[in-house]
Amino acid sequence: MFVRPALGLATGAALLLLTAPAVPAAADPYETVTVDPTGTIAADGTVTLSGTYRCLGNTDPAFVSSSLSQAKPDVRQGIGGTVAVCDGQEHRWQNSGKPSDALDAGTASVEAAVMELRLVGGPRLPRFHAVQRQDVTLTRD
Repeated sequence: MFVRPALGLATGAALLLLTAPAVPAAADPYETVTVDPTGTIAADGTVTLSGTYRCLGNTDPAFVSSSLSQAKPDVRQGIGGTVAVCDGQEHRWQNSGKPSDALDAGTASVEAAVMELRLVGGPRLPRFHAVQRQDVTLTRD
């Protein structure tokens, strides 16, 4: 599997989240995504976030995307994407990315989503399997 194309697709999917209407997801309490309470900031500014997810029944490519905000609550910065396996089992996810705005150690608001890019007629539209938003503590590596 080529990692760069998958990450590029995941990044594009995250950007699509900001502009495209979502295909409604069936509310399934079995589908979940969690965010670990601590993330890291490397010396070069790369942020790493992680957690777990569980999803079912995708027919198209699925991803775990993550974003965060800190000083400006209305500005969210994407932090990578991971290909998701929607087999009903719990899996770990970890996303890393270098945000355009520098971040400080301390509290940040993180949102993680398990999203499928479902082909609906023409373009692929996001279908959310699970979404979680919570505060985490960012620490320096």
